[in-house]
Amino acid sequence: MKRICWHISLISLLILLGSGCASYNYRYRQSTYDTRVEQGTVLKSIQLPAEIEDKILALDPENIDEAGVREILARGPAPRIINIRGGVYPVYLAMESFSTFLIEMGYPESKIRNPADGSYSYSPYTNSAKIAGIIAWYYEKEGMKVMLVGHSGGGIQTVKVLHELAGTFEDKIRVWNPLTDEEEDRYSIIEPLAGVERPVIGVQVGYATAVGAGGLATLVPTHWSMIGRLRKIPDTVEYFTGFYTILDPIGGTFLGLVKSENTYEANGTATVRTVTLPLTYNHVSVPFTSHLASNKAIRDWINNYVPSDEPELTVEFDTSSANILWAADVWHSVKKQWCLEAQRLIRAKRSMGVGSGSTGPNVGP
Repeated sequence: MKRICWHISLISLLILLGSGCASYNYRYRQSTYDTRVEQGTVLKSIQLPAEIEDKILALDPENIDEAGVREILARGPAPRIINIRGGVYPVYLAMESFSTFLIEMGYPESKIRNPADGSYSYSPYTNSAKIAGIIAWYYEKEGMKVMLVGHSGGGIQTVKVLHELAGTFEDKIRVWNPLTDEEEDRYSIIEPLAGVERPVIGVQVGYATAVGAGGLATLVPTHWSMIGRLRKIPDTVEYFTGFYTILDPIGGTFLGLVKSENTYEANGTATVRTVTLPLTYNHVSVPFTSHLASNKAIRDWINNYVPSDEPELTVEFDTSSANILWAADVWHSVKKQWCLEAQRLIRAKRSMGVGSGSTGPNVGP
């Protein structure tokens, strides 16, 4: 009961602090995304030495250590990651912390920041069709399936975006340009590998995850359309992981006490996991993870982590390891999808007979 009261008091305090928009000074360099995508356009833009391509293809996506990330994966292309934060103003700091964690673990910063304003995450109240249109734009221009990470209300929005892409709400969606933050007058993209036109509806995300999605957050009017749909994962994602904590009144359906009500299921072919986090994990602070990447012993543990649906930490560190189980599971999936997407691009490039180059990868803005 004390834990529940503490949760409610904290969230109330956060709400009282008010809402608003954070300001960012970070700005991207202008990129070369103006080129019309045709068959082979994206593949020809990936210029990697043959030896790096070979090393990326040799990686086991399920087992990638720190050297594999920094010395091999980081030298090739990487998928875009879209973070969707929780719904009260200060919680954007949590996604900033998580983004910092990813960057310090070796993920390209340019693939995490929002190119329109330099921020690390989208609001959970951002139109879900807009995010779906952005995902399609990135896929067309970069040739790699986007990853989605959602926290609290952002977790609900993450699943809603998957349903948008599946055509659950509308039968067509406009493409949205994230550089100009404007919608485009079209409902289709050029499939980057095949070079053929295809609708935005049906575009697939590589990996998506939601933590603390449910509970009180579903009472927000913008999330009502997800009632009865939140735990049903459509085919518009390859790999999905949902996290919940028992006795979480904010993000747990029925306080997270009824497992069946908090378990995610696939509507079709998506690979779906549900992970139960320990009672000590706090709904609001789960994404605060930047501290984990500063300790080598913790980084090594995270890089060697084997996913579990009921993870436990059985070792002790000489510094804080708060939220390590969530961070480790998400990082494992991010590394895996990063590797799979890079391998997919390289194989497609070679099958088209596109040669290797000596310059670095087209990392985008």
